[in-house]
Amino acid sequence: MHIEEPDPHGRGLWSRRLLAKGAALVACALLVSALAGSRAEAADEPLPPSAAAVADEVRALSRKLESTEGELALARIQIERAHAIIRYSTQYRIPADLATAIYDIALSEGIDPELGFQLVKIESRFEPKALSHKNAIGYTQIRLATARFYEPGLSEEQLYERDVNLRLGFRFLKDLLQRYHGNLELALLAYNRGPARVQEILDGGGDPDNGYARAVLKGMKR
Repeated sequence: MHIEEPDPHGRGLWSRRLLAKGAALVACALLVSALAGSRAEAADEPLPPSAAAVADEVRALSRKLESTEGELALARIQIERAHAIIRYSTQYRIPADLATAIYDIALSEGIDPELGFQLVKIESRFEPKALSHKNAIGYTQIRLATARFYEPGLSEEQLYERDVNLRLGFRFLKDLLQRYHGNLELALLAYNRGPARVQEILDGGGDPDNGYARAVLKGMKR
């Protein structure tokens, strides 16, 4: 015969068994809750980016890098231009705005700025109102008939305008360089003496050199 041992708190065997089952249920509930929490934390963690997202990010960074490199290259060009204009302005003792116009227009017409400055120096000594005995006008001493070949209807007054005169004079020189296949000496002689006269001398077996080309090239860094 089993005799139920007395409980120090006065509880019977049935009561102790009931308490034990309750404790087991509480422990199971706590375990389930902990597992659910860990799954929730795992679900909250960010997923690794996809290959497409990484590729998009790389392309975006590449575009930013190219943009920055382009801005730096442009800044370098602007700095070099500023230095060149200051140098030419000092070398030829001319105002900065005139040096800027000669530099920029020469480049835009495909002429080396060094050549452009020397041409203007020899032709007009940088005098905007220069007029030769053959009616060659302005900075580049271009004749009205020649200028009108490029801009029909151009007036003599317009040809005295700085930018117009520089642009048409440099354009004429560029055409002569193309005509003589890059031969700078012949192009300069044709600019000074006229292409028809230079060609006439060449066709006759003569030498059209009159010292003009050497005078222009003397001040250039060859």
